[in-house]
Amino acid sequence: MRDSAFPAKLIDKFGRHVDYIRLSVTDRCDFRCVYCMTEEMTFMPRKEVLSLEELYQVAKAFTELGVKKIRLTGGEPLVRTDVMALINKLGALPGLQELLLTTNGSQLTTFAERLKKAGVTRINISIDSLKADRFRRISRVGKLDKVLAGIDSAIAHGFERIRLNSVVMRGYNDDEVLALTGYALDRNLDIAFIEEMPLGEASDHSREDTTCSNAWVRAQIEKKYQLVDSTTRTAGPSRYVQVMGSRSRIGFISPVTHNFCEDCNRVRITVEGRLLLCLGNEHSVDLRAILRDASKDMNDLKDALVASMDIKPERHYFYDRDHVQPVRLMNMTGG
Repeated sequence: MRDSAFPAKLIDKFGRHVDYIRLSVTDRCDFRCVYCMTEEMTFMPRKEVLSLEELYQVAKAFTELGVKKIRLTGGEPLVRTDVMALINKLGALPGLQELLLTTNGSQLTTFAERLKKAGVTRINISIDSLKADRFRRISRVGKLDKVLAGIDSAIAHGFERIRLNSVVMRGYNDDEVLALTGYALDRNLDIAFIEEMPLGEASDHSREDTTCSNAWVRAQIEKKYQLVDSTTRTAGPSRYVQVMGSRSRIGFISPVTHNFCEDCNRVRITVEGRLLLCLGNEHSVDLRAILRDASKDMNDLKDALVASMDIKPERHYFYDRDHVQPVRLMNMTGG
């Protein structure tokens, strides 16, 4: 039960209510996607990574402060050893309304049934190409057939909602927008198109050269499908449209061309216990120091979470040369 000394909600100085966290359980991944990692990655030393119990304590503290949704991210969350032990405990947290997962899909044939039983309600699956050779080029090591089998497994186990995520990159997969849309619609899945986020320096391309605006992506889709703007909102930053004659929705996540910060309701916890208050800024709090200090308890952790609301920035400034840009890569940021 929440200590009466704490507020029921986490509210920042701009009046935004934080009720959604993205919890990274690992910075490791079985892929090396070009927009997420460099080809030669150095991962976090294991002693600096939060234990499963520490991750659970963070999640518990947040839910006791009114957080209703937790999304598990990575890296690839399903490569974390014994991750189901954590997921089973999270699924039983009082007050948690939704337990969500973002994955590259490669492990879903093994985990889909267990995830559903643990209480995961919705899954986002990353897929950037339907061509095996191109898929491998983008992921560097991934196998398309494993991801497609994982998507089929997720469908078979009846999750409340499954959404595909596709990062569209000029010169890589920009000619597959319609193919990816059709693949999702044929299976009654949602799909979200994501502008490449300028987090860290990519090792094999310039992000300014490859980023495709979602206005362009939408125009490609409208060559074949009739789209209707939707009032549907989820806890995340997607802006959805409905495809006429289909139950599928198409989402657009546009951090470069559209600043969606005005109603931001989320924060991220990196695998080393850094509470990131904004995707595009370095404002953060070291939760690991509190978790590993024997003189601190759950109330100290919750104190830190409440206090962090005062440093949550109003917005990000991607590509604004008057502001310092984040140097961390996406796998270090947490989904």
